[in-house]
Amino acid sequence: MDQTDSLGARIPTTTYRLQLNAGFHFRDAERIVPYLHALGISDVYASPLFKARAGSMHGYDIVDHDSLNPELGDRDDFDSLCGALGRHGMGQILDFVPNHMCVEGGGNDRWLDLLENGPSSVNADFFDVDWSPVKQELTDKVLIPVLGDQYGTVLENGELVLSFEEGAFFISYYEHRFPIIPKTYSPILTHRLQELERLLPPDHEAYRELLSIVTAITHLPFYTDQDPDRVRERYREKEVIKRRLWALCCDCWPIKSYIDENVRIFNGEKGTPRSFDLLDGLLRLQVYRLAHWRTATDEINYRRFFDINALGAIRMENPRVFEEAHRLVLRLVREGKVTGLRIDHADGLYDPTDYFRRLQRACFLETRLAGLGSTDEEEGDNRAETILQMYDEMLEVSPQAKPFYIVGEKILMKNERLPEDWPVHGTTGYEFANAVTGLMVDTRHGREFDTIYARFIQERPNFAEIAYQKKKQVMRFSMGGEINTLGHHLNTLSESNRHTRDFTLGSLTKALVEVIAHFPVYRTYTATRKVADRDHQYIEYAVAKAKRRNPAMSESIFTFIEDVLLLRFHDSTSGEEQEQWLDFVMKFQQLTGPVMAKGLEDTAFYVYNRLVALNEVGGIPERFGITLEAFHGQNIERARSTPLAMLATSTHDTKRSEDVRARISVLSEDPGAWHDCLMHWSRMNRGHKVTVQGVKVPDRNEEYLLYQTIVGAWPTEEFTAEGHALFTGRIREYLLKAMREAKVNTSWINPNPLHEEAALHFVDAILRDVPANGFLADLRRTLSPLIRCGMLNSLSQTLLKVTSPGIPDFYQGTELWDFSLVDPDNRRPVDFKKRMAMLAELQRVEREKGTLALARDILQTMADGKVKLFLAWKSLTYRREHRALFEAGKYLPLEVLGERSDHVCAFERYSDGETVIAVAPRFFTRLGDPPLGAETWGDTRLVVPFESTGRPYRNILTGERVVTALREGQTILPLGAVLTDFPVALLEAVGEEQ
Repeated sequence: MDQTDSLGARIPTTTYRLQLNAGFHFRDAERIVPYLHALGISDVYASPLFKARAGSMHGYDIVDHDSLNPELGDRDDFDSLCGALGRHGMGQILDFVPNHMCVEGGGNDRWLDLLENGPSSVNADFFDVDWSPVKQELTDKVLIPVLGDQYGTVLENGELVLSFEEGAFFISYYEHRFPIIPKTYSPILTHRLQELERLLPPDHEAYRELLSIVTAITHLPFYTDQDPDRVRERYREKEVIKRRLWALCCDCWPIKSYIDENVRIFNGEKGTPRSFDLLDGLLRLQVYRLAHWRTATDEINYRRFFDINALGAIRMENPRVFEEAHRLVLRLVREGKVTGLRIDHADGLYDPTDYFRRLQRACFLETRLAGLGSTDEEEGDNRAETILQMYDEMLEVSPQAKPFYIVGEKILMKNERLPEDWPVHGTTGYEFANAVTGLMVDTRHGREFDTIYARFIQERPNFAEIAYQKKKQVMRFSMGGEINTLGHHLNTLSESNRHTRDFTLGSLTKALVEVIAHFPVYRTYTATRKVADRDHQYIEYAVAKAKRRNPAMSESIFTFIEDVLLLRFHDSTSGEEQEQWLDFVMKFQQLTGPVMAKGLEDTAFYVYNRLVALNEVGGIPERFGITLEAFHGQNIERARSTPLAMLATSTHDTKRSEDVRARISVLSEDPGAWHDCLMHWSRMNRGHKVTVQGVKVPDRNEEYLLYQTIVGAWPTEEFTAEGHALFTGRIREYLLKAMREAKVNTSWINPNPLHEEAALHFVDAILRDVPANGFLADLRRTLSPLIRCGMLNSLSQTLLKVTSPGIPDFYQGTELWDFSLVDPDNRRPVDFKKRMAMLAELQRVEREKGTLALARDILQTMADGKVKLFLAWKSLTYRREHRALFEAGKYLPLEVLGERSDHVCAFERYSDGETVIAVAPRFFTRLGDPPLGAETWGDTRLVVPFESTGRPYRNILTGERVVTALREGQTILPLGAVLTDFPVALLEAVGEEQ
């Protein structure tokens, strides 16, 4: 079946996310391709495949965009995977990382080149380094905050080790490796020169060669010399020097022994501080300054991914960087081995809109060149020029043309929309994950949960205030360096005008922090001197809130910041100054996103724990679920604006898997029962708390989070002893991460070992599987109905994902029950053999007994997960066979009437004579067990507009037929008949003969 749109983009019907690493590589992925195809998947959605830091479990710490990760296999292995996909008519969407690279561990040749050659490195413009930072001592240097202790302590402990390898000198710090600038080899080569003279006479050929090498070193241009000819000379001559030096060592063992002994002397002797003076002096001459990792907070002068020192940002706005970083991926696009792209962290880019435009243009060129065959260089250039001209002409007619399938990772806040000028097919689906979770939350009980939460933790938290404070905390303790740099930039702008030059650096920086802390979205997208109306509103909102919060600060400072962000130039502002203002705005935009991410989802989401199913990436925890009307409204809007966006329920970034959230959502249906559990469990477990510095540990908020986590992650099937130990270990690891992310009693920067150990002791104690543990016995009794209703919730949200406007995405393994928590828990190995065997068994039973008998059977054993796999298989294969219906079909919410009307989300998809209805119940605690038939649904019915009485529908999930009836002047389908044998329904309108 044709899988391309009118512009030639290959559109997936369903994607399946695979996390590739050394434990699951190309050949492993190839082995499951037939299974994924049988499941109904059209495209593998692969984690980053390019060369990453050794041992990477996720692939986002890329060290070379131009090589495949050897830990995943070689090129033949990759080609074999692509061949298997092609034979099954499947594509591959690749997760691409344009914002950053890994700069630790010594595996990034570009970064090592920068450290060896400084601002005149050919790779200096590849990375976003500030060579003229606030701290003048770092001018033309790079701060490397990698040390585990103060520099002097690390040095005198002998942890910084000088080595000599093949003519070059290096400094190693455990797995990290740093080059010594060849210009600074002389102190090593000339130390104790008189000792060498005792072994070799001054006229010895080897001795003269060594002195000649030292002379050549003195003539090397310095690393700050950026004259192109001098740069070329240094690159050429430094390599000549290394080759000469190594050849000399290979030919003359006294020289090699002399250098080795000097290296030993430079490395010092632990216990003798002065013995490290030589190495200290050598390190002071380098481009880089090795420092304690804590210095990154205030002094780091390269842009990072969030606050992760190991991930240095690259300047993708630079055309050369774009070309070189995309060389391999575009070659794979041309070869048809990559058929779509997921762009990671687009908000980190200097100009995301421009990036996506260049990417679409480049992909258009590659896909069009693919069918033209090989040509000579001149003819190839002419063809490329013709194709790009065709693309530009197409844009004139259709400015939003998207000829290649691209989705952007973008977190949309409340009422925020994807920028309309991004030439992408949509987002990666966080907003859907939050919407479908919110739909399963009983919105009527929000205030009761407020009261329960406040009483348990003995305070009444305000999420907006928590988010504001945590964003400020992040700016102070994690991203102070970035804030200081931006503050100095703003101060420089203020100095150019007599009306603003008296603003102090301190007041400007403080006001800037307040504005960022109140920013309502991740970032704005100003890239020209015209600010969009949308961004105008966000900026005015943030500044107004900052003003009101800080009445003691001069209002004129905030007005100045607002003027700059809105590019309201003064009459006297020169063209050069206007460019400086725009540059400030664009760097400001690159910073607000990381602050929001770290302050909100990585901190506040671990502090405000009222109902943690709502604490998801892109979620709004203070909003207690969403209404049916809101859910339908979001689907209608997506069908209109981005019908090919991804729909996610679990991702590698989600805080909890879809099944954990589905079960925790059940708690919202009976707040009284949840309150009783909390009070009872807290009393039972109070004896396991340890007092640390006068405080019972865990604190009440941590305990509240812990109970929800245990309830949500508990498996559906009974533990083995080994399984119980593994579960306890996972909960321990989760709680430790959650406490550190919350930054209340401990943190990643300042761990509190006593608090952490006491909290983990509490976990061990309450989960100890012994007869005397009353909590565990009570927990098991409580969990039975929650597990049942959680599974039913999950079936509903799976059906909604498959049938809603958009492209459904399945995270690896989630076709069975998956109760993973935040990473790294959600990167545990997936048992694909089990899943393949289960699907084969389902297919065999259906052939032998029929769909209805199969559906009835698996409903009796829901705990094993077959029921979810069955639903995914039947709905996805149907979707693949009717792709036009779901990609371009209209979306019509269906009215539900009767006594259980609030318990059902139903809608119709229709296109070109095809019609299908999705029926997804919710709030199962108040429905029957099982929630089937007329006894459960009574007079509840779907109103099917524009349909005649007696029209038959076939349930894809059971094979049963149900016929429309006339009731009170309306055409209806009775829910008791629709949901007779299975808890969700996918109804296809059929003719009488079918």
